[in-house]
Amino acid sequence: MTRVAHLTSVHPVDDARILTKECGSLAAAGYEVYLIAPGKERELAAGVHLVPVAMPRGRLERATRTAWSVFRATMRTRATVCHFHDPELIPIGILLKLAGRRVIYDVHEDLPRQIRDKVWIHPILRAPMAGLASMAEFVAGQIFDAIVTVTPTIAARFPRSSTVMVRNLPILDELVPTVRTRTYRERALVAVYVGGIAATRGARQLVAAMDLVGRRSAARLVLAGRFQPEGLEGELSRRPGWDHVDVVGWLGRTAVAELLGTARIGLVTLLPTSSYRDSYPTKLFEYMAAGLPVIASDFPLWRGIVETAGCGLLVDPTDPAAIAAAIERLLDDPAEAEAMGLRGQRAIIQHYSWEAERAVLLDLYARLARSVA
Repeated sequence: MTRVAHLTSVHPVDDARILTKECGSLAAAGYEVYLIAPGKERELAAGVHLVPVAMPRGRLERATRTAWSVFRATMRTRATVCHFHDPELIPIGILLKLAGRRVIYDVHEDLPRQIRDKVWIHPILRAPMAGLASMAEFVAGQIFDAIVTVTPTIAARFPRSSTVMVRNLPILDELVPTVRTRTYRERALVAVYVGGIAATRGARQLVAAMDLVGRRSAARLVLAGRFQPEGLEGELSRRPGWDHVDVVGWLGRTAVAELLGTARIGLVTLLPTSSYRDSYPTKLFEYMAAGLPVIASDFPLWRGIVETAGCGLLVDPTDPAAIAAAIERLLDDPAEAEAMGLRGQRAIIQHYSWEAERAVLLDLYARLARSVA
């Protein structure tokens, strides 16, 4: 049995992509799977062994002490294939490679572009730091055995021969309902946003849109996720429209599925930052899987998905009036809204499910396992 390890110093232990999709798929395929991550000892998915390291107290400690703890914990597992998920672990990946391991770098986001949008980095430093990030990832592409990416844009930055795309798509059994307990028209007038709640993800514009919607409708906006930073919730609570908003906090996968089953609209109106325009938003696919019509940012990559599937409306995410008009349109025409949701769900089943991505991941691991046999 091939022993494999997934490493992260940033993501939570129950990150859906790392734990449920990747580690869970590998364990089900017969691999001995270890997950090294900050957290406390706990039971994970069947067949996945957690090796916890101490929670970092800041970014500097995370990139130094925590990263070193992750390396030592990984070595103790004696895994032959090591799969890491954070760019700050590139040095750790190099050490593992020098120790004779097969190493995979999982690139979740376009790091150089993301750095240019980081508000906590001084504007003068963003360009040189983005350049250093590009250089580090170029080296990673030459050294590591495989690069796993989530979008074509990211994949284009790495060597074609060692790069595979494993998109972060929904698991059909999680979100595609097999039994409908409530018809679409019986649901409350609820639009939902699931994920990190941040200014760059359109939080201010959503609240402003609800101020406009609330003047003529009893509709509610449900926010499910953590505020980034925490102080943003206080700011938003003082804005017009907040009295039409309900905050339910972070939800587990089962609770997310239940929430989506009670809503009428899924919102994914991220702002046009360089890191979002060319990304595949997981929440878009999750809304589609749950049969919800979507209101999404009008980015070229997203437009191709939404228009091809006919599953929702595209808006300028910086314009609260446009978002409000889209919400009102879907609420005023439940027959068409439901039809959009069903078309989106059909597209997920046919084209955008984790089942196809799992096959790509398992094929990569089979090739690496053969190389160390």
